[in-house]
Amino acid sequence: MKELIAYCGLDCEACEARLATVNHDDALREKVAKLWSELNGVEITPDQINCVGCRVDGVKTPYCATLCPIRQCALSEGVGTCGDCEKMNGCEKLAPILNNNPSVRRNLTDGQGEKQ
Repeated sequence: MKELIAYCGLDCEACEARLATVNHDDALREKVAKLWSELNGVEITPDQINCVGCRVDGVKTPYCATLCPIRQCALSEGVGTCGDCEKMNGCEKLAPILNNNPSVRRNLTDGQGEKQ
């Protein structure tokens, strides 16, 4: 199992928020906060950019911790990732990520996120 594959199939290992956290990189935190603020139309501050990964124990960004509908659904369904869910292909929550990131489907269907 690759534990740094998020519930949605994104690769947390490549996420700049995670990289800023594990490398204690405040300049990268500032860059990510600025970009995410622009993309989401809300103020995100550098001190909110702390995350070690969606499915691993430890700190998460406020969005990932409590607001992400995909993560909340996967936790309530008790699945390792969305790839373990029989409703994955028709899921409205997951569709935008599947449609915009070709690697996500591979990450979810190649057994990368399976529970052990």
